[in-house]
This record gives sequence, C-alpha cells and structure tokens, in this order.
Amino acid sequence: MALKVLTVLAGAPVGGAETFFVTLTSAFATAGLAVFSVLKPNAIRIQALQQAGVRYEIAPFRAHFDFSTRNRLRSVAEALRPDVVLAFAGRAASRMPRGPYVLIGRLGGYYNLKNFKSCDHLVCNTPDLVRYVREGGWPKSGVTFIPNFPSVPDMPPLDRALLNTPKDAPLAVALGRLHISKGLDMLLRAAELVPDLFVWIAGEGPERARLERFARQLGIASRVKFLGWRTDRAALYKAADLCVYPSRQEPFGNVVVEAWSCGIPIVSTASTGPKWLIRDGDDGILTPIDDPEALADGIRMVLSSKSLAASLVKNGLRRAAEFSEPAIVKHYTDLFESVRR
Repeated sequence: MALKVLTVLAGAPVGGAETFFVTLTSAFATAGLAVFSVLKPNAIRIQALQQAGVRYEIAPFRAHFDFSTRNRLRSVAEALRPDVVLAFAGRAASRMPRGPYVLIGRLGGYYNLKNFKSCDHLVCNTPDLVRYVREGGWPKSGVTFIPNFPSVPDMPPLDRALLNTPKDAPLAVALGRLHISKGLDMLLRAAELVPDLFVWIAGEGPERARLERFARQLGIASRVKFLGWRTDRAALYKAADLCVYPSRQEPFGNVVVEAWSCGIPIVSTASTGPKWLIRDGDDGILTPIDDPEALADGIRMVLSSKSLAASLVKNGLRRAAEFSEPAIVKHYTDLFESVRR
C-alpha cells in the first residue's frame, strides 16, 4: 500500500524554502506516494500543487492568537490517517498535534529547536545543520541528512530586449529573497566595479526599496533590473552569462544546484551551504563574504575567460547529477518506510 504523507507549511509569501516545499511535495506525488498538504493561503503555491494533482487544505498559521490552525491540522490528520507528517520549518512543526503517525520536522535553516520538540525525527538539508541539531541535544539516530534537488522547468532564454538589456552586454542574474542575509547590496557594489555589467535581480522582500535606492546612489540603476518574484527561473539563467550568489547566510543554497542544472557559471560567497557545495575553481568560484572587490574579481574571471566559464559549466552539470530528483525522493521514501516500521 502506498505511503500516506501529509506535508505542512506555514512559510513566507515568497522564498526558496517555500518553493522547495511545493517542489518536494509534487515529487512525492510523481513517485506514487499518497500525499496531501496543508499550507497558508498563497496563490502561486496553490496553483503549483493543483498542477501536480496534490490535494490540499488551507490554514491561517497566524503568529499569535491562532486557535484554528491546530484544529484544522488535527481534522485533516484524522481524515487522512497519514503514516508520516513532514512539517517544513518551525511554525508548522510547532502547530502540528501529536497523533498515530510519525512527525518529522524538516530544517532548511538554523531554526529554534524548541519548535521541533514534538517531532519524532528531523531531516536537515546540510551536514552543518545536522551538526547544529546534534549539538542542540538531538540523538544521532533521530536526525537524517537529505539535501535538496533542483527543479527548474526547461524553457528558452528570456529575450533581453524585454528588460532593456543589450544583447551583447555582460549579464549577471541573482535570485533570492530580498533580505539583508542575501548580500545583494554587495552585488550592487561589485556591479559598480565591473563596467557595463547588467544585473537582473529576481525576488521580493523587505530590502527591495533600499536596494533600488542604493543602485541609484551608486549610479548603476540603468544597469540593474529588479524583476520581482519569478517562476521562469530557467529562462533567466539561460539569458545570462553567469549567476551571482552573494549571500551572507545560506544554509544550503538552492540557487547553486539550479545554476549547475541550467548550465550557467556561478560565482558565490563562501557562506555555509555554497562553501560546502562548490569546489572553488572547478564547478564555481567562491569569494569571501562581504567583499565586493573579491566578488567583482570573481565576476571578471568568468566574463574574461570562455574556457573557464565552459569548464565551470561542464563540471557543474556533472555535480548537478549528484542531486537528482529520483535519488533525493528515494532518500525520503526510505526514511519514511524506516520510521513507519
């Protein structure tokens, strides 16, 4: 009989973890699991689940005075009778009531472990997060490392003219939530140091107004395009000459494996996840955090050497194969079967 899995997400309106929730839930359905989701209202995520044929219910997941979410989750669990509940991040894990199922909390960041105290098991998407939860008191047998996988539907490159970007101009693309932890201000400083470099920034978040203002102050606003949250990531990657990932804090780094899978060179800061993923000079370029001069040097290296760029792409595609959807989903299903027994 197929495993019955309930996936649960509170989550921000946009973000990499929230996107991967839909990606992983949809992959479970494709793999033949009986999967159901409970999530906060979000049109983009709901549409994606519908397209994947995943049934779902909505819950408010309010930060305070929320008495209905737990009741909704209990009702869904009683009706579905899942074998496993996979709760994405702290709020979902803390709201999920205990029941005759295995409750697994999934960590994609250094979350407060108190929110996972009701969980039977934890999944961490990097070795360093495994270290973090082990140091926080979790037994070795109660933690499993399972990385993310890239899921970027193929599509042709976006026409640069649509974004007022010259066809022959050097172009860097950056994707992620517009938050101070993503270091996009350092990318703008680096762009100031690389003449004629155009930058596409795809994402939304609280830092957007400040970043737009900073681009104007640097005198590069005409070369920087803020695209908002996008669902055509492959089209953006393929239109650019390189991907830049300037994060200050990055537990995993979905953008790294996405860039690899789309065949685009990547220049990243050595935050935790990218430093673990990237082999400097082989499948990407690593630079120090908060060092715009070094970031600009990394960008110049890729733009000035076609042979280096081609080598990074070749090796990146090989590395992307290590993070394939079937392999990662099998890790999850093996874990589900194990904890169910």
